[in-house]
Amino acid sequence: EELMKEAAVMKATGVDKKELEKKEKLLIRVEELHEVNPMLGHRGCRLGIVYPEITEMQVKAIVSAACELAKEKEKIIPEIMVPLVGHVNELKNQKELIKKVAQETMKSYGVKIKYMVGTMIEVPRAAVTANEIAQEAEFFSFGTNDLTQMGFGFSRDDAGKFIKIYIKDKILEEDPFQVLDQNGIGQLVKIGVEKGRKTKKDLKVGICGEHGGEPSSVIFCHNVGLNYVSCSPYRVPIARLAAAQAVILGKKIN
Repeated sequence: EELMKEAAVMKATGVDKKELEKKEKLLIRVEELHEVNPMLGHRGCRLGIVYPEITEMQVKAIVSAACELAKEKEKIIPEIMVPLVGHVNELKNQKELIKKVAQETMKSYGVKIKYMVGTMIEVPRAAVTANEIAQEAEFFSFGTNDLTQMGFGFSRDDAGKFIKIYIKDKILEEDPFQVLDQNGIGQLVKIGVEKGRKTKKDLKVGICGEHGGEPSSVIFCHNVGLNYVSCSPYRVPIARLAAAQAVILGKKIN
């Protein structure tokens, strides 16, 4: 919208024709990339596959920062996470590019660092084919916000229009974007963990999203064998308390 305004003003005033041409070309590109449903569209690893320079830029920045720290004798192992993978070949594609850029960057700094390449499990297909994806991934992080969105077929940006009525009419007990749906989305997480660890026994697995700070969701994550939860800073104390309670409860049961 701002770009359209700028181009219109420049066109009306007739100043800086070269700059106007640049803005008009950029505007055409923006319109080409416009999507009706961007949440299921051209984002995540799809963007990196079509425009590899985006992945290259991000990997170079991550590895460069790690190399700078390595020169200062600081030990750091970056975890490079490829988002929105639904098929193992998407991860293979991005992993090859990541390794290439990482190698080039380390060579330019004259240092070697260890790093890990993993993926976000956000697409239901990724959860049910986690055994294949684990062949290429060194860790999983379940993106439960998107997994909930795609599993339920609810847009998390628009679900607020009807979720309260669903809860009021007892169609749902809780808002699934706030409390993990253990019987549905939780089972996708469980399947993903089990299948992933059949391929790689010591696969590091966690979740990323607001569910990581909700007590009952944290307990569920502990019970299905996740190594960690990630959440907003203000939810960290709640998450730590819930994790401790899950461990104590687990010991009592056993």
